[in-house]
Amino acid sequence: MADAEVAKKMLRGILQSNKGGVSLSHLQSEYKELTGEHIPHKQMGHSNLDALLASMPSLVRMERSRSGEVVCFASGAKETGHLAKVVARQRTSKKTGRPHLSITLFFFFMFAFSLSTAKPQNSLRQPNHRGRGGGRGGGPGRGAGHGDFRQARDLRDGPSEGKTGGHPNKIFGSGKAKPYNPQLVQGHIREILAKYSNGFWVSKLPQMYRELYKQDLPTEAIKDLETWTHICIVEKTCSSNPSERLLYPAKEQTNTSSSSSPILTHPNSATTTNVPADKPFQSSVQQRAPSTRPTRSGSRSSQSTPSSSSSPSPPSSPATLSPDLKQKLEELLVKYSSGLWAHALPKLFQDTYKTKLPGHVLVSLDLLSDICTIDYPMPDNPKRAILYRKELGRRLSNQAVPPLQIPKEEYPSVLVVEATNTNGVLLRYIGEGYSQAQESMEDEMREFYGLDQSSPTPVSSLSSGQLVAVRAEEEEEILRAQVCEVMTDKVKVYYVDHGFSEVISKNKVFELHEKFFKLSFQAAKCKLAGLETFCQDPAVLKKFETMASGKILLAEILERGQTPLVVLYDTSQDDDININAACMKALHDKSLASPLQVNSAYMNVAISSVCSDGTIYCQPPSRGLTKMNETLEKIETYFHSQVTSEFLVSRPFCGKRCLARYKGKWFRVEITNLHGSRVLDILFIDVGVQASVEVFELREIPPPFLRDLMAIPPQAVKCCLADLAVSVGSWTPDAVQWLRDKVLNTTDCSMKVNGFVPFINYILHLNALILNVLISHWTLVFSGNNMDVYVSLACHPGHFVLQPWGDMYRLVVLMGEMILYYNKTEEKPLNVEKNQIYAAKVENSWHRVLVKGVLNSGLVSVYELDYGKHELVSCTQLRPLIKEFRQLPFQGITAQLAGVKQRQWSEEASIVFRHHVEKKPMVAQLEAVQEATTPWERKLTVFLVDTSQEEKDTWVHDIMAEFADELTNEL
Repeated sequence: MADAEVAKKMLRGILQSNKGGVSLSHLQSEYKELTGEHIPHKQMGHSNLDALLASMPSLVRMERSRSGEVVCFASGAKETGHLAKVVARQRTSKKTGRPHLSITLFFFFMFAFSLSTAKPQNSLRQPNHRGRGGGRGGGPGRGAGHGDFRQARDLRDGPSEGKTGGHPNKIFGSGKAKPYNPQLVQGHIREILAKYSNGFWVSKLPQMYRELYKQDLPTEAIKDLETWTHICIVEKTCSSNPSERLLYPAKEQTNTSSSSSPILTHPNSATTTNVPADKPFQSSVQQRAPSTRPTRSGSRSSQSTPSSSSSPSPPSSPATLSPDLKQKLEELLVKYSSGLWAHALPKLFQDTYKTKLPGHVLVSLDLLSDICTIDYPMPDNPKRAILYRKELGRRLSNQAVPPLQIPKEEYPSVLVVEATNTNGVLLRYIGEGYSQAQESMEDEMREFYGLDQSSPTPVSSLSSGQLVAVRAEEEEEILRAQVCEVMTDKVKVYYVDHGFSEVISKNKVFELHEKFFKLSFQAAKCKLAGLETFCQDPAVLKKFETMASGKILLAEILERGQTPLVVLYDTSQDDDININAACMKALHDKSLASPLQVNSAYMNVAISSVCSDGTIYCQPPSRGLTKMNETLEKIETYFHSQVTSEFLVSRPFCGKRCLARYKGKWFRVEITNLHGSRVLDILFIDVGVQASVEVFELREIPPPFLRDLMAIPPQAVKCCLADLAVSVGSWTPDAVQWLRDKVLNTTDCSMKVNGFVPFINYILHLNALILNVLISHWTLVFSGNNMDVYVSLACHPGHFVLQPWGDMYRLVVLMGEMILYYNKTEEKPLNVEKNQIYAAKVENSWHRVLVKGVLNSGLVSVYELDYGKHELVSCTQLRPLIKEFRQLPFQGITAQLAGVKQRQWSEEASIVFRHHVEKKPMVAQLEAVQEATTPWERKLTVFLVDTSQEEKDTWVHDIMAEFADELTNEL
């Protein structure tokens, strides 16, 4: 669809159907979903999409939202109202990711998911009874069905334990609990607590237990901890995660320890001692009488347990402090941020508030533990305690704010705010429930606090950690914030939804109304996969700042947790950019790269690979090549002394650097594509060889050698023979084999550089992102003549392709085996014949195809028998389809829509139909079968029903019939 006028009509239709605007990052994907092509900005005379849109003010108006997004709105255009109706009828749900890619990865995810479940999942919900008779396209009544259309799970991680029995390789949580000796385990735990008297997280206990006693801690023992009060104390935190609990020795076992404190000024002293917040105050006696307990932030908050000799709390002492008293004490502590002697508190309280401090406060200092940290520098005198105000992050407001939930989809859109450390990249999630909910809340806050009316009264007293409403410096916004530091007439606040701090006047700070506590804080953090060791490297951070800061990106969530592990992608251009991989390349030492120069000759060049198109990978001598070989030899020696299975890659992702075997030795590789959880594609970056392997064949780079290997650029240089064309079909298999025989694996070649061939940019495409949350896991279920199907291709109502769900997992297995088989076999000359079946490599996967025609250029027209697509491939990408891969029936079934009159469907009608059914799960109700001599020529006539919505079923033929009537009336 290169025609400029048609492209403008499609853009106008998209914009008019989205009254609230379309973000610039999603406009490209919506256009692609409608037309099957990218917006042709280059064909329309512009270097990028922004420039094209800016040149069409009569069609599009661009604005920047408060979240930083560029949003496109339709300019007025009445003459195209009919097209707006067409697009408005389509669904408006946004899809992140890249809809132009294959669905191989999704199928492999589904296979891994199906193997890990103990019983089949429910079918796609069958359509409800319509009770229609006679009318247009009515047909027979529809039988009622059962089950629900469920949201897709995180297919990468598989089902959670407990629901399915867990993965067989997992140590804990599978099977019934085994009996154990409680006395033995209790004795061991008592010994551990004696070493860690200040307490530790329960989640760390199994590791400590295994390291000390060389055996696993019984799972049931963790559940029994709370009942062993004579051994230990288990304290629950404010987190909803049951594993985030603290473990301490029982009171009779409590030992003394030192305390962490912020910058400390001794009360009643003329000297000031500055101590870092992460180190304890060192007094002449470096012990504290009562025990201390760790908080979530890693510091220690005191819990006093006086001995029998100390003054006990009187029986009549209140169990808690009144809110008014607690607020007054907190105001005092804010003024004494460097610490306050507890015995000085009564006089200070009397002088400030003209009232006496209740006596039970000093007797039971525990009552102050939620507003301050208590230090005991004199173990012989527990009454001599120092009180410190709690720092930001250690305490939230008295009213709870729900924790931020990670989006369910595997590839959410995010706005990157900043990163001073790649293990804590600050970002905000984009979409419904996140940025949209935040904007709605801030609109409500602006109205509630009346920016256009008389302002509310500022908060009279502020304390660190308090949640407040703040009028931003721009005077246009009211934002949620948390108090960091209180000064004389100013206050430093942290904007919890935007991720930055600011010092403002106190008269701009207001009490936060309880209705604004409902939304989670939107500023979140993530960790970039693969960069953990180099999280603060200046080159990495500079590259990240250039490529990611302030941009809306796609985040692939590899590991869900308090700080999720992610890979970020920039999908704003035609080619997707892996941000993590780009940051890794910033670690390269340029002095170790191959020093090639034009018109220069080089001796002793090693030829490492010859590709099927005639390109060659070579290794010129360089410092980097020498250092790489030395390092890899050290790794070989290192692995001989280690159990290499301990270095298995547990979390593969595109762009990851690791090790794999090549010709009996370990070499560096980069993961370029994932085919589910078992099979993946790799590139030997120092050899130039691509391969498909199983994940257990990979190894992590040992930590002692990681920094050295990451600094060495890839040593395989891509080049071609001068004066010989390199294009599709120009190299025959015989010519490639001859070249390989002549030069491959030689180490004494000489070469002269006449010019440069750009390196292949291995764009890390992820398959099937369009399916990431739209498809549930079903099994094939027949209900009368109803069948669960997946529409893999849709041209128009007269031609589309179905896949029965029941055999999808078998197709997954088949394609995985084909990848492993064909990627490891040598290319051989093949006499390609028309109307014969072969295996063909399309993009990164192998498909079963029917040859439709052989062209003189060396290209072959093929039909994918499992997906119904037509493709052009090089004759060098065809292989014989062996008997083993012919057992599964071909999965692509051609069909046409029942209930509508077949006609020459217009382009607009085809777009509407395609948008409703393509790449989506449906229920197909069989109407008729048109048999043929070959399976791929058979054609079905079916009704299609979308049952993804709980409240209603959508019959596609009704939509198409209504659309046809509207077009007729308009004409």
